[in-house]
Amino acid sequence: MQVDIISPEKKLYSGQADAIQFPGIQGRFQVLENHADLISTLTSGEIVMEVKGQQPQIFPIKGGVVEVRDNKVSVLAD
Repeated sequence: MQVDIISPEKKLYSGQADAIQFPGIQGRFQVLENHADLISTLTSGEIVMEVKGQQPQIFPIKGGVVEVRDNKVSVLAD
């Protein structure tokens, strides 16, 4: 799935991922390919992104919003 992670300063990541975990208000949650569409607020913590054959990438955030739609994940992070 396509993932874009954007902070107020710059684009942190744009590319493909197999799984991505988020710090949600009610706990961590994971998005996989073909996930149902959603919009959620994010709390302080880490976004953990997994791509097959690579080490997980970690993006610390203070909060933000994630939208999942049609196999595209868009994150606006603080």
